[in-house]
Amino acid sequence: MSGTDTEAPAEETASKQWKFPTAYTVLAVVTLAVWALTFVIPPGQYELDDDGRPVQGSYQQIDADQSFGDRLYDLFVSPVNGLYGIQDPTTGLVGPNNTGDLYGAVQVFLFVLAVGAFITVTFATGALDRGIGRLAHRLRDRGILLVVGIMVIFAIAGTVEGFAEETLGFYALIVPLTLALGYDRMTAVGAIILGAGVGVLCSTVNPFATGTASSAADVPIGDGIGLRLAMLVVLTAVTVLYVLWYARRVKKDPAKSLSGWQDGDRESSAAEAPVPDPLTGRQQFALWFVGFTFLFMIFAIIPWASVIEGPDAASYAWQLDWYFPELTAMFLVASVITGVVGGLGEEGVTGKIVAGFGDFVGAGLVIVLARGITVIMNNAHITDTVLHSLEGVVSGTSSGVFAIAVFIVNIPLAFLIPSTSGHATLAMPIMAPLADFAGVPRSLVITAWQSASGWMNLIAPTTAVVMGGLALAKVRYDRYLRFVGPLLLILFVLICGFLVLGTAVA
Repeated sequence: MSGTDTEAPAEETASKQWKFPTAYTVLAVVTLAVWALTFVIPPGQYELDDDGRPVQGSYQQIDADQSFGDRLYDLFVSPVNGLYGIQDPTTGLVGPNNTGDLYGAVQVFLFVLAVGAFITVTFATGALDRGIGRLAHRLRDRGILLVVGIMVIFAIAGTVEGFAEETLGFYALIVPLTLALGYDRMTAVGAIILGAGVGVLCSTVNPFATGTASSAADVPIGDGIGLRLAMLVVLTAVTVLYVLWYARRVKKDPAKSLSGWQDGDRESSAAEAPVPDPLTGRQQFALWFVGFTFLFMIFAIIPWASVIEGPDAASYAWQLDWYFPELTAMFLVASVITGVVGGLGEEGVTGKIVAGFGDFVGAGLVIVLARGITVIMNNAHITDTVLHSLEGVVSGTSSGVFAIAVFIVNIPLAFLIPSTSGHATLAMPIMAPLADFAGVPRSLVITAWQSASGWMNLIAPTTAVVMGGLALAKVRYDRYLRFVGPLLLILFVLICGFLVLGTAVA
């Protein structure tokens, strides 16, 4: 064979393969597209009520009086204004040289960094991964309990702190255990991806989903937590039962495995699985403290008076009503306490906190970029125009249909922007006011949005959680789609049912 006919090296071929762009690139393209649309979409605005929300039917076109230079400047500084943009009370424009109320994403940005520091410190103590490892080993002879235990723990972690990428570290432990118990690799994939994924889908206080969306929608994080808790219980139970059904089916008839069997898969024994090191006293205390931190966060953000007595009730004396500044400070303090209790020492604690900031600054930048798009739209006064164009559509639908429509519309957006934080920051400024026109709580729009994001991220080929997990488990993507397809349909129907229920009890 001649030299011109030889195949290119595998590395070179792989490097030339097209990959779907990252969330940063997608948001950059959207920024340019939205900026271009400001020259086409006419400016306009709504009258606002006492709560600062648009009054239905009050829209009118205005003269924005923005030159090309002004708009070019807005594009240039949009990421900066997205972070700390300040709104001029006279002109309504957002920019660093004005005075007025904070308008940017700085509170959410710092909150994400603080949560990242807390998660990084927690893993550095070895408490969480060793605790899960000990649980898995203890249940190694009880296959059903192993699958249920792993999925429930991952679902709880997903709903409170967006536990997703962290699951990649558990494949080396859980895959051998499931194989040793007579199940296949797909069972392990289902337990890990679907366990954590359904928790994120039903986020209750997940700072990267519920927290970011609540900030963008201008509602407390605790609003709508009752419906989300009900969804978490029901959808997690359904997902666990689905994985158990598949696992039992494969164990009874190995030929029905969707992932197939590799050499050595059916030759291991659960009794031969290595015993993880026991938790030290420090790690046990750190594990309990982590659980306490998230429980206290839930307590701090719930508006207890309105939950117990109704939306018009006054606050109780012990009701904290915490928001991003307080929660950020709480996670920073909790990071220090967890690190000290976990035995990291002064240098270890500070190092891991800084490392956590670095690991999660990417998620924060996605929020900043998405908020920059909102700033461009607001400065050009086209946000209300877009809202007005959707007002007529919403006005003619029932609240149940509206909630389901929000869910469906956000599914393709979740594919384009797999980052939950970026997706929330981009979609909520438009979606949340629509809820006012449709007569439903803004919290229900948040629930519909995060359900769409979580549903899509169970299969999105743009996420490391799915593709990285499948690579670690050595399971083909097409086979995973065959496995998860029926469950996706079931979850779709259940989500729509809960959204309709949410409009009925609102």
